[in-house]
Amino acid sequence: MGIVLARIDSRLIHGQILEAWLPHVQAECIVVANDAAAVTPLQRMIMQAAVPSSVRLEIRKLDETASLLASAELSGKRILLLFASSDDALRACRLGVDLTRLNLGNMHGAEGKCRYSCTIALDQHDIDNLRAVEALGVTIVAQCVPADREQGWGILVRNGAG
Repeated sequence: MGIVLARIDSRLIHGQILEAWLPHVQAECIVVANDAAAVTPLQRMIMQAAVPSSVRLEIRKLDETASLLASAELSGKRILLLFASSDDALRACRLGVDLTRLNLGNMHGAEGKCRYSCTIALDQHDIDNLRAVEALGVTIVAQCVPADREQGWGILVRNGAG
């Protein structure tokens, strides 16, 4: 089956992912593609404890993600792919992760970022990254939870910061 949801969510695994998105897309496997999470034992342990035992969890460095997703061990699995940032998503695409859609779920605010929705804050670097992902043929949508109406991310940017 492959990737049923690819999402940027700076929180990675949390209640919204486990209680809303996981059942909605009926994923059998969660792949966290993030260099820091892959090498931080405490963060790995917390994520492993949160995910139900019936769901496979892979926490990998970005340069390992493309080969994992193409491997026979995940063949036929419904995969929820999580990135922590626009940097991670763009780098994964450039490393060979084949995405058709990317969901912007939660991108934390920080100094220099403008809030475009209640859950999405972007700076020019994020916007440039997302435009580069889009140029690779990926449709990018903003949708916090499955019950929300999705919208093209460009609409947020064109309408300006809130």
